[in-house]
Amino acid sequence: MEHRTLGQQGLVVGAVGYGAMGTTFAYGPGDDTESIAAIRRAHELGVTHFDTAELYGWGTGERLLGTALAPIRDEVTIATKFGFTPETFAPNSQLDHIREVVDASLVNLGTDSIDLLYQHVHDPAVPIEDVVGVMQEYVQAGKVRYLGLSNTDEDSIRRANAVHPISVLQTEYSIFSRESEDLFPVVDELGIGLVAYSPLARGFLSGSVGPRSSYAQDDIRQFLDWWTPGHYEANTAVVAGLTELADAKGISLSQLALAWILAQREDIVPIPGSRNPGRVAENVAAAEITFTEDELARIDALGHGVRGKRAG
Repeated sequence: MEHRTLGQQGLVVGAVGYGAMGTTFAYGPGDDTESIAAIRRAHELGVTHFDTAELYGWGTGERLLGTALAPIRDEVTIATKFGFTPETFAPNSQLDHIREVVDASLVNLGTDSIDLLYQHVHDPAVPIEDVVGVMQEYVQAGKVRYLGLSNTDEDSIRRANAVHPISVLQTEYSIFSRESEDLFPVVDELGIGLVAYSPLARGFLSGSVGPRSSYAQDDIRQFLDWWTPGHYEANTAVVAGLTELADAKGISLSQLALAWILAQREDIVPIPGSRNPGRVAENVAAAEITFTEDELARIDALGHGVRGKRAG
């Protein structure tokens, strides 16, 4: 697989990564054995970057990923995140809380160091300079290699980078969700790489999207605007057009969606997640797909038909 450089501090990863959120969080019950098989299959196919967070099961996701990667730990990079209060899901980057979470993440992952540590969400109650100061402590102690930010804004990116170099901005990005393009100028200016989460639009671009009623009551899609009446019908029409393009090219819809992201920039890495080893192989194959300018224009035009916000 092609490798891509994220930031200017030396982080190099495979062009397609793996997002482990769905193994324990947000998309209904999973099977640990199947998830571990999917993670290891991703590595066999060339994936080197694996992403999780404290939020994903409050430690269970980290433990599952750590178990899956233990035999190949030296061959991969692992990213995790801090920044929420378990009881309320409110932002929490209080400095003692950061230390508590990062120390627990090291144990959960079964590793001596975290390759990439993110603040998961901006916390208006704590100056970003103080947050990055604590993150930097772990770099200086050899327990973290690179720093990143997720779900934040331009001002925070600039202020954080002034304290310690930020290697990666993680943001939701897909054909359905392009709001983060407003941040491309600042990451270009500062030399920060991009990791795209939810690259398949929470499953809308997976090739198997269903109405809200087809998902479990605790599934995240029960609460997302793309699935509300009116929006769902408009968005399935967009999917139909994209599927037609994919069929004509001899690829799957999910491959089209991932390859489109890879075509936008040379320093962006999508992190699709799947608990199915076969779907993982399909996702990884997207790294080999290229588009003509006409194909990219047609995808872009269809994407303008998406209705609803990326969040609920």
